Amino acid sequence: MDNTILKIEHITKKYPGVTALNDVSFEIGKGEVRALVGENGAGKSTLIKCIMGVEKPTEGKISLNYNGTWVSEMDALQTQAHGMFANYQHVNIAPDLSIAENYFLGKVPKTKFGTVDWKKMNDESHVIIDKFKMDVNPLAKIKDLPIAMQAMVTISKISVNKDIKLVIFDEPTALLENEKVETLFNYIKELKEQGVSVIYISHRLEEIMDICDSVSILKDGTYVDTKPISEVTKESLVSMMVGREMSDIYDIKHFEPGEELIRVENFGDGEHFENIDFAVHSGEILGFFGLVGAGRSEIMRALYGVEKHKTGKVYLKGKETHIRNPQMALEKRIGFLTEDRRADGLALPLAIKTNINMNSYDMISKAGVISLSKEDQRAEEYSKKINVKTPSIQQLVSNLSGGNQQKVVIAKLLCRDPEILIFDEPTVGVDVGAKEEIFKLIEKLTEQGKAIILISSYLPEVMGLSDRMIVMSQGKITARYDREQMKDLTEEQVLLAASIEE
Repeated sequence: MDNTILKIEHITKKYPGVTALNDVSFEIGKGEVRALVGENGAGKSTLIKCIMGVEKPTEGKISLNYNGTWVSEMDALQTQAHGMFANYQHVNIAPDLSIAENYFLGKVPKTKFGTVDWKKMNDESHVIIDKFKMDVNPLAKIKDLPIAMQAMVTISKISVNKDIKLVIFDEPTALLENEKVETLFNYIKELKEQGVSVIYISHRLEEIMDICDSVSILKDGTYVDTKPISEVTKESLVSMMVGREMSDIYDIKHFEPGEELIRVENFGDGEHFENIDFAVHSGEILGFFGLVGAGRSEIMRALYGVEKHKTGKVYLKGKETHIRNPQMALEKRIGFLTEDRRADGLALPLAIKTNINMNSYDMISKAGVISLSKEDQRAEEYSKKINVKTPSIQQLVSNLSGGNQQKVVIAKLLCRDPEILIFDEPTVGVDVGAKEEIFKLIEKLTEQGKAIILISSYLPEVMGLSDRMIVMSQGKITARYDREQMKDLTEEQVLLAASIEE
């Protein structure tokens, strides 16, 4: 009996000026956990959309074996009706509804009187919440949760469905802390035992080696190969993805720190963080590490004027300053790369050139009139500086891969020539090639005397790149390390400091 659950046959997908997929074919077996890897722009996200019926292929056919019958040419609603579900890279749930309402969206249980059965919804939501060890109230609104918890709700929502044939996970661990990653992996093992097939996309190759049975590689929109996981290594996967051997991507040059550019004293907001003190010098990378809820992003949002702080002082080059909003921060030459580039960093329906110039139109305007030639010139200059892969600066940002979207946000920041750059999760959803480019860019910026504040949930990244590192837990600083101390530091020691409870 044929064990194949999904057939992808000669799939080609073309957009104006871009061929995202070119004649891609492979099959997936029932109960198989298949990794799908490739650099940003390789076509992974486009292929997922074609599988899920969100996009229609230009050529080719995708078929699902649904209880012995092959079904194809399904739209987005039909794929779900046939047991296919996707956990997309970007949190995709209704922010103004509660967790329970999101779980049962479209399938709300009713009482015998025809009204919403809130008790059943909450009881069943509690079961899911306990299963995924989330420790949250099912009545909590999504928008009030940390983004990592929102990601976990999105993942756990899949389990509400009874008839599941195939689940796609696109960068599911990018925003999760270690404990939640383990919970996710246990769920994937459970799905496999139930005969559910999984397509797993991640740039963290160690995860793929741990939980996948096989791996399919895409490169520049074309299919390279499918291999059993036992026949590949992280190094061989990188070589097939990018056409070069894996190197130590954290091996950047470090420079002698110069003058103090920013100092924060006794910073607190009365809720997420308190008693925060740190300073950053020119040419220096200060890393922040902590588990979900540690307060790292909240500090930076308050520092940048996005949120309010209640206590503390901020000094720029030794002079006390007050930053009440992001515009003031920009004027004081501070740039902020937020952790959610799609929500906070980009205007997705607009062109690359508009996005790159967005923060600095005042620099290319006279009497309120924008110089269109300078707009094009700056967009071309900065997109080339950081290697945005695109046929044209007229390309819509929504059509770019995740890594190239991230580069556009960085280009937007660099347009104002900031002295201090805050990078919050700069490599979320970014492949190994784009990561290396971003790290080399950070090296170049510090060589120019910029000060970098780096926040990352991926510990090897913080330890590998930082000159100094601050560890946080529950809104407080629990450890500080300089580069010399980090040479002998283990990940276990840092995680212990990040787990200290009051």
